[in-house]
Amino acid sequence: MKDSYGRDINYMRISVTDRCNLRCSYCMSANRVFNKDILSFDEIIHICGEAAQLGISRLKITGGEPLLREGVADLIKSLKMLKGIERVTLTTNGVLLEKYAEAIYKAGTDSVNISLDTLDREKYRNITGFDCLNDVLKGIDILYACGVPVNINTVLMKGVNDDMDILRLAKDRNICVRFIEMMPIGEGRAFEPVPNSLIQRGQRLDKKGNGPAVYYALEGYKGGVGFISPISAKFCADCNRIRLTSEGFLKSCLCYDRGEDLRGAKDIKGALESVIKDKPKEHCFENRALITEKKDMNEIGG
Repeated sequence: MKDSYGRDINYMRISVTDRCNLRCSYCMSANRVFNKDILSFDEIIHICGEAAQLGISRLKITGGEPLLREGVADLIKSLKMLKGIERVTLTTNGVLLEKYAEAIYKAGTDSVNISLDTLDREKYRNITGFDCLNDVLKGIDILYACGVPVNINTVLMKGVNDDMDILRLAKDRNICVRFIEMMPIGEGRAFEPVPNSLIQRGQRLDKKGNGPAVYYALEGYKGGVGFISPISAKFCADCNRIRLTSEGFLKSCLCYDRGEDLRGAKDIKGALESVIKDKPKEHCFENRALITEKKDMNEIGG
């Protein structure tokens, strides 16, 4: 389905929980109270079936940390069976991957994005609040060995992890490391971002995946590097996504709080259509005073 600006909206991010087993400083407030009344998997499958009839063909399962919710692999398997759904992918912090990698693979997951900001154990502990780096690296090894395409999502912060040691993961394996500019949502407002325009290098590759990343080859690396630059290289003109929170609220743009409650909607397809048609022309991250979304990223399904 096209929105009012002619963009083809074919991608929906689905948060299955706002809970997380990490406490990343730029993502979640320390006194966070988690939601108890979240969508059931049956409700999610029903909503996705309605969305597929409107042209949504790509789904991303996210959180919080989605692997904290029992049965996510079964959900992915069910979603892949829906008519019109072409790709189902997953974003995770990787802490539980060692336990669930095989199930994710068997479910037919098309790719997995792993949020990981550093390969330095102490920096990891400082950013996330936990000493789980080795667990994440083991999970990556298992998932990669299964043959599931792996991307690493890294948010660079000035003076925190801007040494970009994370690129080592792309050295000898066909793994893509993607640098995502910090967005001024929730706790992210307090951090100084590192613009991707300062670090782009290498030979550009063809675009791939569901989103706005621009990819480059690196000489001597088997993998690649990608850049998602919502601040320094605004890509709203090509935005193809909507977002469903774990409580069932459908958002058309990350930085605004408007949308529709699908759980309470009598006509889910009609509510989906309304949100898509109401999708704004662009975000306003460059003007923080205009941002109306006040929730943390783990609540939104970032």
